[in-house]
Amino acid sequence: MPAPRSTTRIQIHPLGDTALMAELGTRLDTAVNTRAIALAAALKKRRDVRQAIAGCASVTVHFDPEQTTFKALGAAVTRLATKRPPMAEPGRLHRIPVVYDGPDLEAAAARLGLLPDRIAELHSRPIYRVFHVGFVPGWAYLGPLPEELELPRRDVPRTRVPAGSVAIAGRQTGIYPLAAPGGWHLIGRTSVKLFLPDSDPPCLFRAGDRVKFFAAGA
Repeated sequence: MPAPRSTTRIQIHPLGDTALMAELGTRLDTAVNTRAIALAAALKKRRDVRQAIAGCASVTVHFDPEQTTFKALGAAVTRLATKRPPMAEPGRLHRIPVVYDGPDLEAAAARLGLLPDRIAELHSRPIYRVFHVGFVPGWAYLGPLPEELELPRRDVPRTRVPAGSVAIAGRQTGIYPLAAPGGWHLIGRTSVKLFLPDSDPPCLFRAGDRVKFFAAGA
């Protein structure tokens, strides 16, 4: 039986003179994300679209103003979004080893009322979806994180998080591919390289991929 479709009405927002954003929902939802990826793929085939980028529940569209207008393209996007997306192929499965010894592990465990080992157990249990890629090259937003691990972002972000740090915030988890500022809770680390600038494509994860973490020895 086909998965039930979201009943959220699509919202079209202007982004300057040559772009718009199609909002399909507001929740971290695999079905909505599947629709966003399918909509972006359909829009990329149009001559009046320069670029279409899927987010968690939205699509950002850059268009050619000499070939279309915000109003005309918005109507076309709405029509496309109402169509049932084609059956998606399962995304590639990545197995990622994690050493659960992050500098925020003890503090996160205290706030959640869990033991550190329980955080590792819960974090490594699901197969996460790559909702979208962004923030820095190679970063992927993964989810949904188990509810038992849900925490707001740190009150004070770090100015530099080491590459390879495994982090959680809200209902999402991710891996810092490069040293970068960040406000997520660092619960572990991995040696897997997510951004390889000399490779094509340079990012290991793509939207729609699946990620399974497993505990590894230090």
